[in-house]
Amino acid sequence: MHGGTVAATEARVGSDDALPWLRSYPPGISWDMAFPAETLPEMFDASVARFGPKTCMDFMGRRWSFAAMGALVDSAAAGFRRLGVTAGTRVGLCLPNSPFFVAAFFGALKAGAVVVNYSPLYVEEELAAQVADSGTEVMVTVDLDPLLPRVLALLDRPGSPLKHVVACQFSSALPMAKGLAFRVLRRRSVVPLPRGDGRVVPFKTLSGHGEAPVCEAKPDDVALLQYTGGTTGVPKGVMLTHANLCANVRQVLAWNTVMREGEERVLAVLPFFHIFALTAVMNVAIARGSALIALPRFDFEAVMAAIRRCRPTVIPGVPTLFKALLDKGATAEDLASLRSCVSGGAPLPMQVKEDFEARSGCSVTEGYGLTEASPVCFSNPPGEGNRAGTIGLPIPGVRAEIRSLEDPSRVLSPGEKGELCVAGPHVMKGYWNRPEETAAVLGADGFLRTGDVGIMGADGYVTLVDRIKDLILVSGFNVYPRTIEEALYRHPDVAAVTVVGMPDEYRGEAPAAFVEPRSGASLTPDALREFLKDKLSPVEMPRLIEVREALPRSNVGKLTKTELRAEVLGRAASAAAAA
Repeated sequence: MHGGTVAATEARVGSDDALPWLRSYPPGISWDMAFPAETLPEMFDASVARFGPKTCMDFMGRRWSFAAMGALVDSAAAGFRRLGVTAGTRVGLCLPNSPFFVAAFFGALKAGAVVVNYSPLYVEEELAAQVADSGTEVMVTVDLDPLLPRVLALLDRPGSPLKHVVACQFSSALPMAKGLAFRVLRRRSVVPLPRGDGRVVPFKTLSGHGEAPVCEAKPDDVALLQYTGGTTGVPKGVMLTHANLCANVRQVLAWNTVMREGEERVLAVLPFFHIFALTAVMNVAIARGSALIALPRFDFEAVMAAIRRCRPTVIPGVPTLFKALLDKGATAEDLASLRSCVSGGAPLPMQVKEDFEARSGCSVTEGYGLTEASPVCFSNPPGEGNRAGTIGLPIPGVRAEIRSLEDPSRVLSPGEKGELCVAGPHVMKGYWNRPEETAAVLGADGFLRTGDVGIMGADGYVTLVDRIKDLILVSGFNVYPRTIEEALYRHPDVAAVTVVGMPDEYRGEAPAAFVEPRSGASLTPDALREFLKDKLSPVEMPRLIEVREALPRSNVGKLTKTELRAEVLGRAASAAAAA
């Protein structure tokens, strides 16, 4: 069932016992709906034609209509073609939320490219590794320090496949007065482009003229390589097709009956380079004709200014966003315009949900997804069906099963604990150039092993209870212990490292690193933190670093994490009890 357009009716077999969620499905929503075969440019062009004069994006006070964004996408597509982009060329986006992201994303796809998302938080080594693995030939970024220098360095890196860098002038996307102020007051942050280097192209030049090429992509063609650690913690590109991504948009829209066509204003502070925001914020808003109130990063004062100026009706967020709005003083009046809030990316603490709902008067529905599924798989329905502590029900077209941890081929009964597995038209084609790892998580029956342990009730609601995957969820971002461990192992005085997740009141979880020094060496947490500065992104930086004489090992000498996990959980419990 993966990698293409599939009607969910093909999976509907047997009685409601096989599909227990049907007993709880909200009235008016059909679980077994079919999804059209379409590409992302087709979906985008349909919205431009339907909502032309309506606002597509408000960026720091400057607005683009759907028609204006459509023209920018078309000219970018023509520019990419002139740059040599053809079917299958990998085009990287290392961009904050901005009109440049929308233009480059859909423009590259119209030119036939496969988009590769990059986090602007990546250090140079992380960028270089992903460029090499994906074969990225063109990278789009902004003219800001330190981002542009990191990307430019990849052009001269031995063996790098990168041929061109497209640099967007950040100030040009701002309203006139803000753009002028930025160029004057933040001039030290702006990086001038190297002169005479034909490999570096200003976005203004790229999108200056030309008609959009005819998009020849097919629904089953790969549209996006979205990097994730999957179930092993080794970063790899998830191949998501046009059909996968379009189907997930249609699935979310079918489920979210609250969103009114052409009328909503969606706060877009979650980063578009993250799959949750790409689908559930950017693409869903564009397909529904909603206005994106976009911000380049989370800054509380800027977020509140945008909320008060634009009065958003929808906030998709991660738990830390809702907690920040509560803790930093967003008032009931500030939040009065909200009609729908969706939380994903990490478990939503019940207290945060209840407090935010009490202050805003708007329900917060929690959902669940993963990169390999485009990503949305489950969601709570709004209203009476919104069940705190669960990830809700499978959204339309998603088939879900709980399978035995010992025998993944055996489907368990309601109430039994096992691995959550999902299938549907949104499930990935596979991992880029990793057939063995693809086979390990994606069966011939189309079911994807999520690596999460859960229980499905007799009414179809699923509660997650554990995680097989060795990852840490920091503010909704996947942080892989192996990445932090490998960075620490580069220190000459480090003998052994174990990284585990620790509870964090604000971010959900945070990395905790335990380090064993080499014999005779002296290490301090501050020195190790300084060593990691240029090797890890801010979300990967351990909140806790402890140097220990020896780390826990199994009876065969293998480093183990069970004891340290129990220790950090015990500390958190003691701190909570003391508070």
